[in-house]
Amino acid sequence: MRVLVAGGGIGGMAAALALLRRGIDVEVYEQAKELKEVGAGVQLAANGTRVLYALGVGDELKALSCEAQSKEIRHWKTGESWKLFDLGPVSIERYGFPYFTVYRPDLLGVLVDAVRRLKPDAIHLGSKCSAFTQHASGVHLKVNDGEVTGDALIGADGVHSPVRQGLFGADQPKFTGIMVWRGIVPMERLPHHMARRVGSNWVGPGGHIVHYPLRAGRLMNFVGALERSDWQVESWSVKGTKEEIRADFSGWHEDIRAFVAEIDTPYKWALMVRAPLGRWTVGRVTLLGDAAHSMLPMLAQGAIMAIEDGFILARCLAEFGVEEGLQRYERARIERTRRTVEGSAANIQRFHNPVLADPEEGRKFIDREWASQRISDRYDWLFRYDATTVAI
Repeated sequence: MRVLVAGGGIGGMAAALALLRRGIDVEVYEQAKELKEVGAGVQLAANGTRVLYALGVGDELKALSCEAQSKEIRHWKTGESWKLFDLGPVSIERYGFPYFTVYRPDLLGVLVDAVRRLKPDAIHLGSKCSAFTQHASGVHLKVNDGEVTGDALIGADGVHSPVRQGLFGADQPKFTGIMVWRGIVPMERLPHHMARRVGSNWVGPGGHIVHYPLRAGRLMNFVGALERSDWQVESWSVKGTKEEIRADFSGWHEDIRAFVAEIDTPYKWALMVRAPLGRWTVGRVTLLGDAAHSMLPMLAQGAIMAIEDGFILARCLAEFGVEEGLQRYERARIERTRRTVEGSAANIQRFHNPVLADPEEGRKFIDREWASQRISDRYDWLFRYDATTVAI
């Protein structure tokens, strides 16, 4: 079996590695001339690190990561904090695996190196996938000015996926009314009391901020979402100005203002939503990650869903062959990812609630929304999932 993967991001590389480890030949086609990820962080809960350990890269990634000790909720104005849940040893005890906060380029680099150890020439850079055709025994993929052939095609080509458009036509994303700022700051430039191995989620009226440490605590990742209707570009690579980001968070707690002031290069992007697909697979072609189920960054599960996809895909193809395997992969994943997409969207109202404008009412709201049973209901089903054993 020879599988073609369109897209060399985290999901595409996880799928390639999982396939190669099961003895399935893989070719990865990435349009960029070099493999790189945006300079941002990603949170990897136990359901994600479980897969990465199964792929043989867990310890390598751990050396480049932070093992978060806990997560907390904070009030945007007063700075008061509420524990969301313990992590560290508790994550391992409860779910079997750790919770890492990782620099996205480090995660991609670990996966790429592992793929190349198994097949040095598996990854083809500068290879733009523009169209495909399929027949009863294979798939033809147009790459640049030529064509390659395989037994199956996996569209791991992101939120604007040409493979998805080839299967189902153009999509119609809708603007959420929210734009997001991101940035990275060296830890030594922040107030000393902020240098903790904790994931913090500041919630406020019309906006929220998430920050957490990366690279063994040498960096702090910043993501700040605000309800603004004047920026609707869905790209992670557009630079904003220091003056604009400072103005956007001028009314927030002094720790946030100090943090924002140290972001040398802020980036901004608009959050769009897409209706969940009723199917991902047609014959020998399927989708993976953001191409199949893009979601808002409010549950810290987007990258993990792509990693889970890749592992389940490899299990299904290895056990059932191409066409039945792709159908089983879709059935195994579509409901879980749909629920995750919906859970991410539901957090908008929770993170941005107008009642948070009043400190006293905000305290009551946080006490209620982040009570222990509600936290368990929102996260346990995510963290306990085991892509290595779940029925396919």
